[in-house]
Parts: sequence; structure tokens; C-alpha cells
Amino acid sequence: MKATKTIATALSLLIVSGTAFAGGIHDPVVNKRQRHQQKRIVQGIRSGELTKREVLRLEKEQTRIRREERRFKADGVLTKRERIKLHRDLDRASRHIYKEKHDNQKRY
Repeated sequence: MKATKTIATALSLLIVSGTAFAGGIHDPVVNKRQRHQQKRIVQGIRSGELTKREVLRLEKEQTRIRREERRFKADGVLTKRERIKLHRDLDRASRHIYKEKHDNQKRY
């Protein structure tokens, strides 16, 4: 239980730090989706639906998306093409979260 709380706290800090360094461009839809996906991962940890390896893989994917978002926003403009790419990546990540949570592998 203590490890679960520690992981959840660390994930929350990653979300905050990821959005803090994202630059001056605010995209509420992308940010909301990222927060929602983090909550789904944390819920999967708490319920035992996600194994340690699955969590690491999903977190790595979320980190990659946050880095990509920062790179896109670095020039001060988030173009329509960049926004579409972010949404496509978030769609893919969402499917991965769903598959991992429903694959009947449990943390024991």
C-alpha cells in the first residue's frame, strides 16, 4: 500500500512538472487528456490491474508524449498538424492503457 501511494505521488509530480515546462502555450484539451490518462494508470496500479512492467511501459509512453508536446511548443506555436499528432499519440496511449488494464494480468 505504501509503495502504491509513493508511485501515485511520483506520477502526480510528473504530471505537474510536465505541464509546467510545456511552455507558454496552453492547450486545455491535450492537458486534460494527459491528466485523465495518468488517473487511469494510477487507478490501474491501485486496483492491481496493471503489473509493474506494464506501468513502466505506459509511463514511458506518457513521458514521450509530454516531451513531444514540449518540443512542439518550444517555438511558441502549436500548429494544427502538431496538435493532430499529439491527439493521435494520446489516442494510441489510451488504447494501450485499456489493453493493459483488461488483459487479465494482475499484480500479485
